[in-house]
Amino acid sequence: MVQQWIYAAQTWLSGPLEKNRLDIAGLQIYCLTILARQIFSLGGDTVWISMGSLMHMAMQIGLHRDPKHLRAISVLQGELRRRLWITILEFVVQSSLDASMPPRISFDEFDTEPPSNINDEELDESTIMIQPHLKSTFTTMSIQLAMADSLQIRFLIVQALNSLHSEPSYSRVLSLTSALTEALRTSSNVLKDNDSVTPFHRNLLDYLVRRYVIPLNYVYSNQARINPIYRQSLKFSLDAAMAIISPEPDDGFARLIATGGGMFREGLRCALTAVSLELLTHVETQRLDGTLQLTREYRELLKQAVRDLIRLSEERIRLGETNVKSYMFLSMILAQVEAVEAGGPVALQVARSARDSLQFCHDLLRSRTDQILFASPADAGSVIEEDSRLDGFGPDFDWQSFLPDAYI
Repeated sequence: MVQQWIYAAQTWLSGPLEKNRLDIAGLQIYCLTILARQIFSLGGDTVWISMGSLMHMAMQIGLHRDPKHLRAISVLQGELRRRLWITILEFVVQSSLDASMPPRISFDEFDTEPPSNINDEELDESTIMIQPHLKSTFTTMSIQLAMADSLQIRFLIVQALNSLHSEPSYSRVLSLTSALTEALRTSSNVLKDNDSVTPFHRNLLDYLVRRYVIPLNYVYSNQARINPIYRQSLKFSLDAAMAIISPEPDDGFARLIATGGGMFREGLRCALTAVSLELLTHVETQRLDGTLQLTREYRELLKQAVRDLIRLSEERIRLGETNVKSYMFLSMILAQVEAVEAGGPVALQVARSARDSLQFCHDLLRSRTDQILFASPADAGSVIEEDSRLDGFGPDFDWQSFLPDAYI
């Protein structure tokens, strides 16, 4: 039913009488559709394309101007407009990062203020004045406001990453990274001592903000392996990757990461890249230095992170994933490291791992297909067709997406 409802909503939004959708309710449905596409991994890779239309519709009805400039607007409607605008901005910056595309709006083009820190039930049509809670008081708006604290910094990051005429300097990268981590630390500290904040809240906030660190530092973190002057970027990247891989235990968040696409998947792909590169580089450095058997703690930590990612890749396949590249790639990485540790034939072990991982994934996919056929033979064709459209762990990436030329 998920695919049917998402397609129905998308069709309604893009219907010939588009002007009829040009209101608050239409934009709310648009936002829910965007979110559903990513949660259920249905067209999550193309969200950035949809964001252009959503942003234009929002500006067409004046959401980019603060409600205080509008005449005869109720307190409720003003807060709704502020909440909806900050939601759209969040979608814009997240999708821009995932698509490696510019956000197409800057902070100079709107003056809408952040929404107030109040609960939903404190607002209705009769409200004539609101008294926002302190930032330390948890409300239904607290997580969104915590995200808003770093919103401008994240816009600056995606603009720097997508500039066609210049690459951000090392000092600029460090400055943006420090500002982002400080904003995240401040927001997390405000929320951490509140009993109403759940592990899901903390994990979601941390993941959606921290994932910007790895692509921002990617160029310099790779250079750090041959030029120690860039070691700080490497540390930032690895710290972010390990935090993304190891969130607080929470069944709901684990399920979201195991099934989601778009922004709920791309951070994992970046973490996978950072950890895999560091593991390969570290084991090769130890082999050349003759310290493979002397210091193992850091290497074992990285290997465990790769094993955790392999288990996550397997879980994604069990829950609907059809792209097996991540599982195979991670298995090959681990096989290469273990072959170097054992002093065995590296190429042979990597090839065997590739074969075994493909066979394992083939059996998983075959088992899923058999379950679908057994459950509903009449509907199996349509179910398989829909399932084949689900997003992979990454959008058609190849080895170059993971490794620099030295490892290909």
